[in-house]
Amino acid sequence: MTTKKEQKLLLKLARESILNYPNDTHPGLSKLSTALKEKRGVFVTLTINGQLRGCIGTIQPIMPLYEAVIKNAISAAYCDPRFSPLSKEEANKLKIEISILTKPVKVDCVNSSELLKKLNHDDGVIIKKDFSTATFLPQVWEQLPDKKQFLTHLCLKANLSPEAWKDNDLKVCIYKVEKFCE
Repeated sequence: MTTKKEQKLLLKLARESILNYPNDTHPGLSKLSTALKEKRGVFVTLTINGQLRGCIGTIQPIMPLYEAVIKNAISAAYCDPRFSPLSKEEANKLKIEISILTKPVKVDCVNSSELLKKLNHDDGVIIKKDFSTATFLPQVWEQLPDKKQFLTHLCLKANLSPEAWKDNDLKVCIYKVEKFCE
């Protein structure tokens, strides 16, 4: 868990990275806490007036948390393929949310019925099949509270058939998030 002070700093880093892009200056990063230097998976979600404007992240803990926030904030603002790059006018209207992920844990189940029983609305879900993979943060349960509908949309996001979640060769992992926003 991060402290309120660390959360405030991460949100500030995200906003400054977006506003100052492509310049990459962040003075004072040598004084970061151990928690912010720990490698963590993280997503940065951008909204304007409650509407998604960008969301990019890394599931696996491949870089220090503060670096992942900076990188994913820039990517969410300027590289999310679902949206055009953020304009200066939009940047002033942004709300930034950061989701720090726990390490994903494999869900062992013998069939789709068991999978449905094991899923929880507090979990982020990752699906993998062949070369396709996709994830939904736990926040997506708010829009898709029905487990079957949630999994169907997740399969579509992974470019799989809508019913692929019923296949026994689908790999499913779950994770928790610590989320905070401006």
